[in-house]
Amino acid sequence: MLAVLRNRTYRRLFTAQVVALVGTGLATVALSLLAYDIAGADASVVLGTALAIKMVAYVVVSPVAGALAHRVSRRGLLVAMDLVRALVALALPFVTQVWQIYALILLLQGASAIFTPTFQAGIPELLPEEGEYTAALSMSRLAYDLESLFSPALAALLLELVSYHWLFAGTTVGFVASATLVVSVVLPRPAPAERARDVRGRYAQAGLGFRLFRDTPGLRALLALDLAVAAASAVVFVNTVVLVREHFGRSAGAVSLALGAYGGGSMVAALLLPRLLRRFADRGVMSVAAGALPMLLAAVAGLTAVAPNARSWVLLLVVWAAIGAACSLVLTPAGRVIRRSAGAADLPAAFAAQFSLSHGCWLVTYPLAGWLAAGAGMPVTATVLGGIALAGAVGAAACRPRRGGAELLHVHRDLPADHPHLVDAVPSAGGWRHRHAYVIDRHHGHRPDALSERA
Repeated sequence: MLAVLRNRTYRRLFTAQVVALVGTGLATVALSLLAYDIAGADASVVLGTALAIKMVAYVVVSPVAGALAHRVSRRGLLVAMDLVRALVALALPFVTQVWQIYALILLLQGASAIFTPTFQAGIPELLPEEGEYTAALSMSRLAYDLESLFSPALAALLLELVSYHWLFAGTTVGFVASATLVVSVVLPRPAPAERARDVRGRYAQAGLGFRLFRDTPGLRALLALDLAVAAASAVVFVNTVVLVREHFGRSAGAVSLALGAYGGGSMVAALLLPRLLRRFADRGVMSVAAGALPMLLAAVAGLTAVAPNARSWVLLLVVWAAIGAACSLVLTPAGRVIRRSAGAADLPAAFAAQFSLSHGCWLVTYPLAGWLAAGAGMPVTATVLGGIALAGAVGAAACRPRRGGAELLHVHRDLPADHPHLVDAVPSAGGWRHRHAYVIDRHHGHRPDALSERA
């Protein structure tokens, strides 16, 4: 897996991702403690609302990222978004009101909503070979996991020396370092086919990704899996601080420990994933992991329904680690699914749509986790979100394509006989029939299930 770091450009981009994520992890801990300072036992409501605002920014802004990636320098766009995020992080320590948290989170996450899909869409072009791209996906997931594990540990250490407000300074340093590394590389230029598509306009390009998800069964299944992950991760990210401080009566450092347990489980899964994917199909690994999430949330409901003790605290850490592992096994192969479901020219739109739609799931689960916890308690919260996770896992199974395999037989009825796409096609009733790796694009508006395949 580490061999992919021999690519100089990817190595620097990966390093930029890591340092930015470490800074983001410090901000996650600091923001939780800031919310607790301002709102006390209602911190779950503040965090749930703040994270819902984050998801609104992602859902609204990220579809445009796919279009912007074609119209401006990708490197310049990434650097600009890093600098915006650095300035926002610099302002967070001075927050004294809840509304100020909400305003700054909206600006910060709007920049992230442009940065992340632009970054993701460039990797398949930089590493076109399937094995290298799979390794890059695992490395990217590992970066997120190291952030979840290392950042809370670093935050716990720093909290012994300084107040949590100084953690936001670490976030600023991370984003500035990321911008510096991105400036030092040359990113691949958009393919000519991509530039030609720009005539459709930025909003048509943004809508293309949503049409891909609407018309591709595998992508619809991926969205259902995202819902299951959103339900489980919302319980962790929204409710950890209140669970640790209020239910278990533990210190601020224990918040970092609990978040670190989630990150540790996710990291172990990411390290094992390349080997798993050599033996099992993406869909099978993702489905099994998603199916485990409702059971883990049922365990959370049970643990929080009884009086806290040392044993239940340890069990909570174990469950947090298991949720992290399951979420990683669902999220990491998602890039492979998208890459096989869209043409190269449509990858930016597909990644932007996935970013937007998946965070639309979190837009529902984050505030729900906060408001339910404040109003009905953790057992009810975990039960309700466990039901949502179960619905996502079942929905993914229902969305599986009826026709297996990447190469599908289909008929073209609207292309002339001399069209380059029909070079290997044979005459069929009313059209031309052939078989190839099938994705929705300008020549394929429907799955073969909707096309006649008569000879």
